[in-house]
Amino acid sequence: MLRSDVPLTRDLVLVGGGHAHALVLRMWGMNPMPGARVTVINPGPTAPYTGMLPGHIAGHYQRDDLEIDLVKICQHAGARLIVDRAVGIDRGRREVLLAGREPVAYDVASIDIGITAQMDLPGFAEHAIAAKPLDEYAARWRGFLEQVGRGQKAAQVAVIGGGVAGCELAMAMSHALPDGAAVTVIEAGPQISGVADKARGLLAAQMERLGVSVRYNAKVTQIEAARVVLDAQDPVPAALCVGAAGAFPHGWLAQTDLPLHDGFIEVGPDLGVLGDDHLFAVGDCAHMGFAPRPKAGVFAVRAAPVLHRNLRAALSGGVRKVFNPQKDYLKLISLGGKSAMAEKFGYAVKGPLLWRWKNRIDRAFMDRLSDLPVMARVPVAAGVATGVRELLDAKPMCGGCGAKVGSGVLGGVLAALPKAKGDVVAGAGDDAAILRMKGGGFQVISTDHLRGFIADPALMARIAAVHALGDVWAMGAVPQIALASYILPQMSVTLQTRTLAEISAAVADVFRIAGAQVVGGHTTMGAELTVGFTVTGTCEQMPITVAGGKAGDALILTRPIGSGVLMAALMQGLAGGRDVTRALEVMATPQHQEAKILSGAHAMTDVTGFGLAGHVQAIARASGVDAVLRLADIPIYEGARTLSDAGVASTLMPSNRADAAMMGRDDPLIYDPQTAGGLLVAVPQDAVQGVLKALAKKGCTGHVIGALEAGTGKVRLS
Repeated sequence: MLRSDVPLTRDLVLVGGGHAHALVLRMWGMNPMPGARVTVINPGPTAPYTGMLPGHIAGHYQRDDLEIDLVKICQHAGARLIVDRAVGIDRGRREVLLAGREPVAYDVASIDIGITAQMDLPGFAEHAIAAKPLDEYAARWRGFLEQVGRGQKAAQVAVIGGGVAGCELAMAMSHALPDGAAVTVIEAGPQISGVADKARGLLAAQMERLGVSVRYNAKVTQIEAARVVLDAQDPVPAALCVGAAGAFPHGWLAQTDLPLHDGFIEVGPDLGVLGDDHLFAVGDCAHMGFAPRPKAGVFAVRAAPVLHRNLRAALSGGVRKVFNPQKDYLKLISLGGKSAMAEKFGYAVKGPLLWRWKNRIDRAFMDRLSDLPVMARVPVAAGVATGVRELLDAKPMCGGCGAKVGSGVLGGVLAALPKAKGDVVAGAGDDAAILRMKGGGFQVISTDHLRGFIADPALMARIAAVHALGDVWAMGAVPQIALASYILPQMSVTLQTRTLAEISAAVADVFRIAGAQVVGGHTTMGAELTVGFTVTGTCEQMPITVAGGKAGDALILTRPIGSGVLMAALMQGLAGGRDVTRALEVMATPQHQEAKILSGAHAMTDVTGFGLAGHVQAIARASGVDAVLRLADIPIYEGARTLSDAGVASTLMPSNRADAAMMGRDDPLIYDPQTAGGLLVAVPQDAVQGVLKALAKKGCTGHVIGALEAGTGKVRLS
């Protein structure tokens, strides 16, 4: 969350989730620098660990075993994670340019984006996959292995590049494929490269035992759908072609004014980019002209403590440290099965014991990045008022539900408000107030705000805008205008400007998609980020309320539930990064298309703070019917069920549960408070298929989760 007792004054941006940056984040979380705001930019919520990739390809490790969870480690470090791809850098403006959103400004930045094995060969882009980036290759391999298992593709693989990486991957793939598979290494030179003679002989013998063939002095002229064409040699059959010949810099670096050496960023002994006091580079994307070394993850790992110190120095005006990389390093190479080879100083040995040693080293590295230390809480002073300790000892207040008060407390306050009169058709009690307009038609108005539960102000603002618009969409109204209310954490004028620019761009995009516009608002400083909107919408006919449901209607929900559990788990460092990222992506997506399709519903609301049970109950009570929910048909965000079963819950869940009068079975997730939750509608049974087809046609989802029946406002879970 964007909360700090010290004003934020400097922006540190880490471009890429490589090994060095992951270790820096771990160290940062244990000793954060007051006043510095940290941002991490990476194409995905996880980053693969190089050392375990061959073991994953061979089938020794699951995907989760080798993936660094950047969401968790950023939460530990108090950093925001932007899931996007860097495509440029403007050093004059000090901005990182992104593929999918506005540029991100920095005071100090570091680049750790690794390399690519993408090759400039005819047909490569269409018919091959580069071994790096690792996550893209690993995903393609998993899909290929499944297709081979189903008999949809031939077990034929070609690996372009006979270096250590190519041979290691070829052996891993051969081990994982069924007997009779054909794996071929294509090497342009006369021998395996990157190792000394003893290791070369051991590698060649092991590949022969695994049935991996090698084509030497082979020049690739073209890659086709089912084969690799060679110059003056027979083609190599290949249902999968993997490029592992060399290390290439990412193409966007060449479009910048960065100092480059063969496309790699030139850095000095302090890992700073030459001639730029505000920029660093580390790992395979960097060229250490002061001490040239091969591209290997070991140097990035060793550089991390120096980078961490020098980033802090750059942010605070301190003294930087020099990085002295070792001249040689131990190579541990997987040999397909659970055996490995070790090489250093020209000596090489192999065997299962070395694989166990390598496995222990790799798992220890991953444990450092997953078993993150929990920082001790500041003890409560003596002499506090009664009840203070109990509240402080409870779970941290959940932001994923907007930190709302329970429906029981709120209901009592709303009941005391005066009844609607004059132009006000309906006041408190539904999603939005309804006003009769002088010239005909109706206007709805609602207000909502969320405290920041993620560290990215732009994404938080998008979610808050979608959340606020939900009340207007739920009335069947067309969004009209919005007034914004922002509370920023205490920060410098420069960071205020940057933060408001990011928020404004994100919010403007959401309301533009919804067909509305932001016409003003109010901004103040406070303890933490809070984003809210007052939104209006218009209807020609009487807006849809929760009171129109009829016995026999089907209940349709447009989004999964479980976001409250995921956000609570995120705060506790328990949620999986992929699960959180997928949920946030859904929460930040406007529901204007769903609202238009559902505008003929008998009753409608959006599922938010009171959970699915509370909002179903609102329809049932207001409509004078009972509701039956089918647990098996209720969509749930991935990861939420496992967390809920483990006892993770939002702080508002117990209150929601106490306020609901459920009958029959029970499940904590139906009380889980939602942020930017789905639209819940009651529609006639004969309209269900038409609604579902219309939603699917627009790329939206709809789930029939139950029905209304004659009754007195009760809800039952079946």
